[in-house]
Amino acid sequence: MQSNIRREALLVIVFLAIVTAIIAATGADVAVSSYFYQSGGWPVGERFPWKLLYRMDRYPALVIALFGLCAACYGSFKSSWHPWRRRGIFLVLLLALGPGLLVNAVFKDHWGRPRPREVLGFGGSQQFLQPWRPGIDGQGHSFPSGHGSAAFYLTAPFFIYRRTKPAIARRWLAGGLGFGLLMSYARIAQGGHFLSDLLWAWGMVYLTALALSALLLSCRTDVVYLTNHGEAEEN
Repeated sequence: MQSNIRREALLVIVFLAIVTAIIAATGADVAVSSYFYQSGGWPVGERFPWKLLYRMDRYPALVIALFGLCAACYGSFKSSWHPWRRRGIFLVLLLALGPGLLVNAVFKDHWGRPRPREVLGFGGSQQFLQPWRPGIDGQGHSFPSGHGSAAFYLTAPFFIYRRTKPAIARRWLAGGLGFGLLMSYARIAQGGHFLSDLLWAWGMVYLTALALSALLLSCRTDVVYLTNHGEAEEN
């Protein structure tokens, strides 16, 4: 199982590198943002439902993480909820370490990449930077997207159910990716982020989820067949 996770992580990293190179070679970051920059502003991003998505911010992610915290606590007392001790901790740590620490505290607050609305050609005064080029620490908060990472966090239950209940896992993956893509559209339309910022927001959350699932969802796992449901569940 650990080797499968390492292989999956490597594939994700290779995918991120290839797509980032394609975006840079084709100028897609600037091209996509220029589609939304109209008459000196970003009018599409101010419309419904894109403005609403922006205001939703991290609240959906916080709801899931709060459920995880409650489930982990409840699982310490209720035997039927024992599997949710590790699952709940996974949900809490993924939000804290992925969107919280890695995306926002480590990269976004210090990488210094200017937002689209801050660069020349889009009403700003700064030079456009590729995502791999750090700018001035604290003066640019484009890379990666905080809103995007919180939206893609909604794929978290996919990692919990992927081995035991794949049908449910696929629904969470589709729903989380769908919400993440909608948030990505909103943030690009508002001049807040480039396309590659959202790509890496997803990538960082996914890689963090893989690492945490290896630590919390794969170690010392017993498979219990519930006779009343006929399904396999982690213990």
